[in-house]
Amino acid sequence: MSEMRVRNYASAISEALCEAMDRDKDIFVTGIAADYKSGLFGSTTEVIERFAPDRIFDAPSMENAMAGIAIGAAAVGKRPVILHPRADFMFLALDQMINLASKWRYMYDGNAGSVPVVMRGVIGRGWGQGATHSQSIQSVVAHFPGINVIMPTFADDAKGLMMTALKVDTPTIILEHRLLFNIEAEVPEGEYYVPFGKARIVTEGTDVTVVTSSFMTIEAQVAIEALKESGVSVELIDIRSIRPLDTKTIIESVKKTGRLVVADTSWAFCGVSAEILAVVSESAFSALKAPPIRIGLADVPAPVSKPLEDAFYPKASDIARAISTLMNAKDKDFEGVEFVHDFKGPY
Repeated sequence: MSEMRVRNYASAISEALCEAMDRDKDIFVTGIAADYKSGLFGSTTEVIERFAPDRIFDAPSMENAMAGIAIGAAAVGKRPVILHPRADFMFLALDQMINLASKWRYMYDGNAGSVPVVMRGVIGRGWGQGATHSQSIQSVVAHFPGINVIMPTFADDAKGLMMTALKVDTPTIILEHRLLFNIEAEVPEGEYYVPFGKARIVTEGTDVTVVTSSFMTIEAQVAIEALKESGVSVELIDIRSIRPLDTKTIIESVKKTGRLVVADTSWAFCGVSAEILAVVSESAFSALKAPPIRIGLADVPAPVSKPLEDAFYPKASDIARAISTLMNAKDKDFEGVEFVHDFKGPY
């Protein structure tokens, strides 16, 4: 049995990369700022110390071309990991990922091997990130078959899902929220794998199902704590994996509780929360005791100023109010209920 140690999210990712790179000499890491001393919020610090410059190295600002190079390298047996310090610039690489990597196995009927490219992208708010540096792109990339889309919340999952990504043969996009990198959890030592497509039941409950991913899971935990005195029993599900999506766990929970709140780090329209509500409507509609509630970004691009940011991004207070609404308990004010982060930013 693996020993458990406390590690933060960043060091858990770094540990996963190092252990996988020790095991598999074909893994290499590149991307913009890949070998900077900051180590992408500390998540590649040990990788740089151990494997630079041969197996971790900087790349020019040519996201589309770099994705094509990585796919070519993967086709001949390498396992590239490409870093995007801001996932927004991953849009430039999506032509290669969507029109080539995701379709590789299907177009060639498995006769041309596989292209196990792993792309890491940093998403979400810090402060002052603005409209083009803070987007959460999970619904965009998850729309296309042939790509895994993973969003770990906790440090142990960050390690386990990363190690799985470096072993499977399907192209994988891992989206990491910048407010998670310093959050600690117990992390198993040694090789540790978390399967794709299996949600994590963070807390069990009987009154309301709250489905979240990434940083919204942290905000949901704060909301649940604020609701403790009310006696509401909340089942919190961290989906961890957007594609494949663990619909079975979600449906079973909703059939038990009859109430659903979905909180996402991105917009609600055409988003992951919309997909989850559609799945529940198709498979558990008769179990619902009240209309489900979606929580997401305000339907405008992200602002820059601090007051507007505070209004734009959903918080624990929004989740707590949604739960109270479903339970017909609207008498409590949850103003100020949110996770207090220590992100220094702005990068």
